[in-house]
Amino acid sequence: MGVSPGRSFLCTLSLIILLSEGYFRWVEAEHCVWYGECSEIEKHPDKKYNCNYTGPPIPLPSEGYDLLTELCPGYDYGNRELCCNVDQLKTLKSSLQLPLQFLSRCPACFFNLMNLFCELTCSPHQSQFMNGTKFNETNVVEVQYYIGKTFANAMYNACQDVEAPSSNMKALSILCGKDAKYCNATNWIQYLFDVSNGQTPFPIIPIFSDVPVSGYTPMNNKTYNCTEGLEDGSGPCSCQDCAKACGPKPVPPPLPPPWKIFGLDAMTVIMWISYMAFLLIFIGAVLGAWCYRRSTVMSEYGPILESNNPLSLNSDNSDQVNASCCETCGERFENALRTVFSSWGSFCVRHPFLVIWCSLILVAASCGGLVHMRLTTDPVELWSSPTSQARQEKDYFDSHFGPFFRTVQLIITTPLNDTFIYSPYFGGSDVPFGAILDKGILHQILDLQLAIEGIVATYEGKNVTLKDICVAPLAPYNNNCTILSVLNYFQNSHAVLDHSIGDDFYVYADFHSHFLYCVSAPASLNDTTLLHDPCLGTFGGPVFPWLALGGYDEFNYNNATALVITFPLNNYLNDSVRLGKALEWEKEFIKFMKNFNNPNLTIAFSAERSVEDEIDRESDSDISTILISYAIMFIYISLALGHIHSFRRVLVDSKISLGIAGILIVLSSVCASLGIFSYAGVPLTLIVIEVIPFLVLAVGVDNIFIIVQTYQRDERIHQEELHQQIGRILGEIAPSLLLSSFSETVAFFLGALSNMPAVRTFSLFAGLAVFIDFLLQISCFVSLLGLDAKRQEENRFDIICCAKLPEGPETKTDGLLFRFFKKVYAPFILKEWVRPIIVAVFVGILSFSIAVVNKVEVGLDQKLSMPDDSYMLDYFRNLSEYLHTGAPVYFVVDDGLNYSSPNDQNIVCGGVGCNNNSLVQQVYEASLISNYSTIAFTPSSWLDDYFDWVKPQSTCCRYYNTTGAFCNASVVDPSCVRCRPMTPSGKQRPEGKDFMHFLPMFLADNPNPKCGKGGHAAYATAVDLYPNNTAIGATYFMTYHTILRDSPDFIHGLKMARNLADNISQSIDHKVFAYSVFYVFYEQYLTIAYDTALNLSVSLAAIFVVTTVLLGFDLWSAVIVCITIAMILVNMFGVMWLWNISLNAVSLVNLVMSCGISVEFCSHIVRAFSISVKKNRVERAEEALAHMGSSVFSGITLTKFGGILILALSKSQIFQVFYFRMYLAIVLLGATHGLIFLPVLLSYIGPSVNKAKVFAANQNYVGTERERLLNY
Repeated sequence: MGVSPGRSFLCTLSLIILLSEGYFRWVEAEHCVWYGECSEIEKHPDKKYNCNYTGPPIPLPSEGYDLLTELCPGYDYGNRELCCNVDQLKTLKSSLQLPLQFLSRCPACFFNLMNLFCELTCSPHQSQFMNGTKFNETNVVEVQYYIGKTFANAMYNACQDVEAPSSNMKALSILCGKDAKYCNATNWIQYLFDVSNGQTPFPIIPIFSDVPVSGYTPMNNKTYNCTEGLEDGSGPCSCQDCAKACGPKPVPPPLPPPWKIFGLDAMTVIMWISYMAFLLIFIGAVLGAWCYRRSTVMSEYGPILESNNPLSLNSDNSDQVNASCCETCGERFENALRTVFSSWGSFCVRHPFLVIWCSLILVAASCGGLVHMRLTTDPVELWSSPTSQARQEKDYFDSHFGPFFRTVQLIITTPLNDTFIYSPYFGGSDVPFGAILDKGILHQILDLQLAIEGIVATYEGKNVTLKDICVAPLAPYNNNCTILSVLNYFQNSHAVLDHSIGDDFYVYADFHSHFLYCVSAPASLNDTTLLHDPCLGTFGGPVFPWLALGGYDEFNYNNATALVITFPLNNYLNDSVRLGKALEWEKEFIKFMKNFNNPNLTIAFSAERSVEDEIDRESDSDISTILISYAIMFIYISLALGHIHSFRRVLVDSKISLGIAGILIVLSSVCASLGIFSYAGVPLTLIVIEVIPFLVLAVGVDNIFIIVQTYQRDERIHQEELHQQIGRILGEIAPSLLLSSFSETVAFFLGALSNMPAVRTFSLFAGLAVFIDFLLQISCFVSLLGLDAKRQEENRFDIICCAKLPEGPETKTDGLLFRFFKKVYAPFILKEWVRPIIVAVFVGILSFSIAVVNKVEVGLDQKLSMPDDSYMLDYFRNLSEYLHTGAPVYFVVDDGLNYSSPNDQNIVCGGVGCNNNSLVQQVYEASLISNYSTIAFTPSSWLDDYFDWVKPQSTCCRYYNTTGAFCNASVVDPSCVRCRPMTPSGKQRPEGKDFMHFLPMFLADNPNPKCGKGGHAAYATAVDLYPNNTAIGATYFMTYHTILRDSPDFIHGLKMARNLADNISQSIDHKVFAYSVFYVFYEQYLTIAYDTALNLSVSLAAIFVVTTVLLGFDLWSAVIVCITIAMILVNMFGVMWLWNISLNAVSLVNLVMSCGISVEFCSHIVRAFSISVKKNRVERAEEALAHMGSSVFSGITLTKFGGILILALSKSQIFQVFYFRMYLAIVLLGATHGLIFLPVLLSYIGPSVNKAKVFAANQNYVGTERERLLNY
């Protein structure tokens, strides 16, 4: 199909017109839009308008060549005919200092950005993509800049990931006027060209298009991707600054699936199956034994009971006793102990005053050490061993960088529920604001903040104010205190908070718009609203919204329901005077806050000293509870020791004075232990003071009851004197007392091998106290018992010894409790049908406890350490409810790295040319999976910021060429010259002497509008310089943990940070460790399970060895004792799970103590069983339970029960949980196992009789009360 001649002519004409238009536009493109600078701008006196000029480009003077090369590298304008002069280039340089400092980390990003501005300012083709729209005489006051969408997107893509290391945020958050996540290609360029940013002198209106618009061809120059290197040799951007340069995003390993069988918890299933199997086997064995006995009608002890059998124990022929060598050795050892203790008891009764006076002198000498007593309340000293990793790392950090600052913090909410809507005047969706951000509320909070700043304390007669102790990062140039508060967005000023721009009809900008801007760009010096107020805090640093706001969702800070105000205070390592000032000011702060009242504000607050203060107060408030508890035990002991035969003899038979003396002996042993260790310089802890008296009372009172009640039940042999009787009794029971006391002492002393200071200190004091108590009881108390027995024989009244009861008829009867145990209780639980039920129940409880051992929570909820009326409880609750970030974490690089060397620089830094597995890069990658790693942000890197600061393109690093002293970027002086030359080598990183020469200048430079990279505020303490700045020692790189709410979170955070530090250390082949202020408290929980198993295993092993020896080398008896104690300990874990008691140092101390107390419940009964001469195991168990069970029950169980119940009334939550609950469990489990399960276990598998022991016992008991009992 052809084309008509008319149609062809029109097409040709259109093409000619189009080409001619393009030709003329091309010719027109050879002229400029402006050239040179003219009038000053009223709003920016330091800036000028460009001059209106439409002529051709003008050759650049030679003095501008270097500047052009510096600003527009790679631009070849041929003969350098440009539309700008040297003055415009200088203005461009000064305007781009902040973008240069923050974006030059990524060469491609910075190249594209400079491309945008160089084309705008100097391009000879200006008129192709620029249109002057407003003029004022000779000035160009507004232009349109046509920019290709492709160029704009490519520039944004190359820059969107660039980090600002000092602030742990994206650089675009500072350079885009809003949070980086809300920034895009168009609104970023619009902000760069908006006069509200404080750098753009006049409006430049960007118009984005990839096709010609209104005859203008958008600027669409070549761009570089951030993964590309530049032609000048600059490498691609680092992974940290360019996500595309990274490999695949790290994926956290999957959580291990819960161990399940048949969809149920595996431990539960295993223990259920095991328990069922045990029941089947046990019931089968019991039924089989019963059937066997019925068929044979003969006891398995028949041969032994047959008196004519040569092996019979009842045989009158001693030569017929056929004991083994081991049995004979055991009997001889026990006989030696009996002889020694009998002689000693007789001596104590014959010379009571000598023994008592010697005891008093020794106790007094030991207690004299209390003069040197030191009480440790420092939580670090209590919970962290000086040799532990966390403690050593803390000491290293403190000595190199100074101790972590002290924190005074307020979390403020309001009972008002009103929310209000802010509608931006210049468009945009409505923004809801929470009640806490109401301007009236903010004014009230600002009043409070200013009042706190005005608090004056007194220390040693001198006033102390906040300015004396606060952290002021820019001092001495700026002495304002660091206050992390939203009100610092308003310069802590009521006037700035009220600042608004508007007219009679509309408000164009006020605190709403300023707040929204500042939470997006907290480091901004000038917001983009009409207010133009700074966001940077008065102390010279940014206030990040996640530190100053709480209760918001995601990043909607306007929805915040709480404000957080933090006052960091200086901490001092070895300066008691300045530390004293800080403590006094904190004390005044707490007093002020307790008295502060505002119906519109609900305030939770804390100071660094608060925890220690509240623990001290808690200890003081619990003294009354403890005293009542002990008083009840004292009264019971005093009354229960007496054995009243008749109402007439009440005052004679009571043993109140002896009971009080026994209690004083127990307390004396505690004081002596404290005194001896105080002599040795071992500090006391509150756990020692609160727990050890309870422990020693349990052990000591039990021994007292055994001694006294054995004497009361004994009958004096014909012609036997009192001292001989008591000596004989002591010879009989002292080995049992020695067995229990020495087992506990050894177990406790071995527990002192623990790394936990609280456990170690408790074990030392407890072990010595128990042993001293034993020594005093077999000496001083025996003497007192002899005196009391003489008083009773002479019918003198107790306490009122001078009064005497007339002679009258006496009838000696057994005690009620003894008769109950002997006649009712012991026969019942050892009945043939009762015993299997008891075994089944106790093994069932054991199976349950084993199933939940691994479910006991590890840690200590810090709220439990506070009194239940403490103001800190509100603070802890609000802390976990409102805060959105965790504690700072420092990755510390050990001394020894050569930062002057490029190789060592590359293994640490995170910018261009740095290793992919460098320290900064690995921490950055961990922050990408923060839910797993608990690392919230990219680390602040002094090294990367130093490299940006020292670049010759920047105005940051300058010095006076006359003196060589540092010249701050804000100084205007021709003698200030750049530190490094604008040469290829000068643009490289500093090395060798250059590196060390300029580093101190960087660390002393304060950030300012001309240079935001000064390191004084952010890094003054991050680098430990050698004397005379000759080299660098240790350094740190700081980031934050994610929010950690409870003990498992803190433990996981510590574990993950250490894993990351270990990986970094291996990668860079140099030691790096993670440090945060809470690590010293939570490190113990990383190994608490191992420590618990080790401590309890060692204690059990010690008990086994001592029991074996002191029971006359009776291995099986020792095994039974240890089995029962182990069951008690395992059941303690079951109780802990049921009662929500976590495993920590406090509960571990109680577990170690329960191991010791369990010996008291078990060892006496097992020894009584082993020496019993009854016919079979059941009868031997019955006799042991009747005689020793009643003493154990009255000595430990009843004594402790009354005292423990009082602990439930304590105000201290830690007392209620860890003392009341655990002590109650210890006593109940110990009593039930010792008085119910153990006798039954002995009746089944108790050790066989030791023939040598039984024969010797029969000889020793001739004519005694025991001889009568043998035939019972």
